[in-house]
Parts: sequence; C-alpha cells; structure tokens
Amino acid sequence: MDGVRSVQVIAVTGGKGGVGKSTVAVNLSLALAKLGRRVVLLDGDFGLANIDVLLGLTPQYTLADLIEGRCELSDVLLNGPGGIRVVPAASGLQSMVHLSPAQHAGLIQAFSEIGDSLDVLVIDTAAGIGASVVSLVRAAHEVLLVVCDEPTSITDAYALIKLLNRDYGMDRFRVLVNMEQNPKEGQVLFAKLAKVTDRFLDVTLRYVGAVPYDECARRAVQKQRAVYEHFPRSKCAQAFQEIALKVDAWPLPATPRGHMEFFVDQLVHNSRR
Repeated sequence: MDGVRSVQVIAVTGGKGGVGKSTVAVNLSLALAKLGRRVVLLDGDFGLANIDVLLGLTPQYTLADLIEGRCELSDVLLNGPGGIRVVPAASGLQSMVHLSPAQHAGLIQAFSEIGDSLDVLVIDTAAGIGASVVSLVRAAHEVLLVVCDEPTSITDAYALIKLLNRDYGMDRFRVLVNMEQNPKEGQVLFAKLAKVTDRFLDVTLRYVGAVPYDECARRAVQKQRAVYEHFPRSKCAQAFQEIALKVDAWPLPATPRGHMEFFVDQLVHNSRR
C-alpha cells in the first residue's frame, strides 16, 4: 500500500432538468469541504455548463482547452468558495466523443496527477439520459439521483435507473429529494420511486435525505453564491450539512490509488463507444 487515500467519485444526476442537480452538487461539495475533505467539483454538463456561473467564477480555461492540449489541468482548476476547486466545462463540447488515443492518455494522466491532492470528486451531470450523462454516471463510484415533487421527475429518474440497470448492469443508486415542501415529502417520494423499481427492476435504492424548499436558495443563485456559504444558517444549508455527514461515511473504493484513473478511463471509453 502506498499510503495514498482513495478518491470518492460521486455523480450527481437525476434525468430531468430543473430538479436542482447543480445546486446540490455545489452545496454538497462545500459541505464536504467544511468537514475537511479536499473536494474537486467537475462540471459534467458539456452542453450547457453552468457551475462557474452559479459561483460567479470567470474561467480562463475549460475542460475543452485541456482536451485540446492548450493547457494543463492545473490551469483549468479554479479556486472556488470554501476551499473547493472547480473544473469548468465549455458549452457545446463535442470533442469529448472524438478523443484520439493521445488525448485519452493525456486526460487520464492529467487527472491522476491531482489524485494525491483530493478526497472527493463531485460531478454535476447534464439533464436527460444522453451518452455523456451515461458515461459520467457509469464511471463514478457513487450515483446520487436528485428528484423533486413533480411527476416527470420521478418518471425520468426511473427511466435513467432502468437504462443503467438493463443496459449496463448497474444496480445500486442513492436518492436525494430536493425542494421538499413538508417534512414527510422526501420519504413519500422515495417510497414512490422505490415501489416502481422494486416491481420492475433488480436494483437497490438508498435514501440519502431531503433538502427543504428555501427561499434562501433562490436568493443565493441570484447573487451567484452557494447557499451553504451565503446563508449558512438557512434550513437548506443545514440539510446539506447533514447529508454531507452521511456521504462522508460512504465506503471508499477498494483501489489503492482510488477511483481517479478508473473514472477518467471509463469516461473516455464509454464516450467513444
């Protein structure tokens, strides 16, 4: 054993747009950093990247520049609030699905070089069940599905689970309910989703918790700040803190160097397929 801590790779997804995946990814990252974890937040929405906008950051380089060889990963990494680091993506990044062997190797090497300096990689995926979403989710160690109290949210989350289970054999998912309107809503929505998956799919769902609807979250977005940072005493900020404690207790990957090289290798392999 070389003493290098394993890296936890968490894909925040959900199928439907508008459920607050990016907000969850940002604030969960900050809450994990508050617990002392070294966190990198990757914007995995290659079509409509928005993490930098949510946090009021101005990237000089993006993941597109890294893939094209115009910079190093250290040039792309942005210092975000609370000590997190952000890897911004570029809108309309089509080159991800056409990587050359040299770009493939370079990307793996770029991410493996920071493996010794982080504990958690959080990926904010795009909406839907497109190829890039599937690639990111399949490459991650943990899948965190974000749902809310809308019929399409549950049906789209189920569609994503079904695709990943039947086509790729994935059978373990974690569920977070966002914008909860009352204290019982989270458990009710989780039970509704679990009832359908139990009936038609051979998968295991685990309930992570719920983030209550909070006007502070909307105000924070308007100010391009994370609610966990800007309104630390708000109900939703406290909920993110509780969820981060649970996430921090999740088992780590068994691979000695962690999941980093595997993540990038699988991401590129799946995308090229």
